[in-house]
Amino acid sequence: MPINFSGQRILTLGAGVTGLVVARSLSKRGALITIADDQVSAVDGFDVAPSKSFDVKNFDAIMVSPGWKPDHPLITDAMSAGIKIMNEIDLAWSLRADLAPKQRWIALTGTNGKTSTVELTAAMLREGGISAVACGNVGTTVLECVESAENYDVLVLELSSFQLHWLSEATFMAVAVLNIAPDHVDWHGDFESYAAAKMSILDRASTAVFNADDPEVLTRSAHWQGRKVFFTLDTPKPGEIGVVEELLVDRALVADPQEAAMIAEVIEVVPTVPHCVSNALAAAGLARALGVDHESIRRAIKNFKPGRHRIETILEKDGVTWIDDSKATNPHAAAASLLGTLSAIWIAGGLAKGAQMDKLVERCKSRIKAAILIGTDRELIAAELRRNVPEVEVICIDADSAYVKGGTSNSLMEAVVSAAKSRAIAGDTVLLAPACASMDQFISYADRGDRFAAAVMKENS
Repeated sequence: MPINFSGQRILTLGAGVTGLVVARSLSKRGALITIADDQVSAVDGFDVAPSKSFDVKNFDAIMVSPGWKPDHPLITDAMSAGIKIMNEIDLAWSLRADLAPKQRWIALTGTNGKTSTVELTAAMLREGGISAVACGNVGTTVLECVESAENYDVLVLELSSFQLHWLSEATFMAVAVLNIAPDHVDWHGDFESYAAAKMSILDRASTAVFNADDPEVLTRSAHWQGRKVFFTLDTPKPGEIGVVEELLVDRALVADPQEAAMIAEVIEVVPTVPHCVSNALAAAGLARALGVDHESIRRAIKNFKPGRHRIETILEKDGVTWIDDSKATNPHAAAASLLGTLSAIWIAGGLAKGAQMDKLVERCKSRIKAAILIGTDRELIAAELRRNVPEVEVICIDADSAYVKGGTSNSLMEAVVSAAKSRAIAGDTVLLAPACASMDQFISYADRGDRFAAAVMKENS
């Protein structure tokens, strides 16, 4: 990707976080920026118009924000016309050569657990004396981190399937694949395309850390020829990181694979649930690949607190535990949460993004005491509950006229929480693990979680 953008006419697709960061960066480098966005009508310093307003032949390149589908007319027109299609991560990679030539990149993908794992990996690197930051799909863009005055030694990239679809130039010292389960099928068209996008991360690395407990990851990585490190919740074989009794141990990145080096105690992973332990093992594998010692990794694990809305305990009262896992936006993530409970009043629903709910309900049906469902695709969940566990009570709650997405009224979640409280007894867990995206009724998964927490505190005051 060229670094000299002076006079280049670039159409940026999307006025969201990524699009604006790119537009400002390229504008500083002399590019002539126009932004196409069908939702945003004005941005300070740039011309913005709906996508149908543009003819791509009037531009030297287009910059694609991650969520834009490959079949969008502007993108297909650009491909047909041979116009260069750019993306934020490859742009950051090209600028890195001048701005931070010694900077190393590692990356991670998966259906679930990405954000917590990249944040924990970055914490491990910092404990080991390496200046590192988590970026990418985690919130801060990669471009911002490359341009930062901090001059980071290592960037730890969280990469979504959308970002990986567009990626073509960046390379990584090491990568990790946490898990692969159906998600974003509506965007990719089918599960095979989604999984292929995830596994394409291997095209840009020579060392990879794989989840040995995930059949999709195992199958799809079988023929890859690079250096493989596996992590597992079982006793590790030579070449693996795993669990022995109450300890996380390393038999992969040690001098003698016949010996096991202690990483940490299982109980030091918070919350101490299987998928969080698995994520800690993945992070340890990446950190070890960059030479961080086991003692530093343990300190990072002991001090790490996952971000909000990730199996976050909101309240424990009268023997009932209220948990916000609003970040569980697909069935795979919701299953992990449900399996961490014994008797759940399960709050779910929203936008399914093309995912099916049959395997989720079949796997977790013994943990579900009642289900409170909201949102556009709630009937997908309700139908599977009726088919698999007809004895489980299903309560569907609609938003009333006072509730508007992003508005001041919290009547929707207050009705949900009221219904949950009336059914919960000592020993139950009221679990918000929606298995769906939030944007039909909420601004974001964080907004959904915040509204749940507010309703819980109000109901129990």
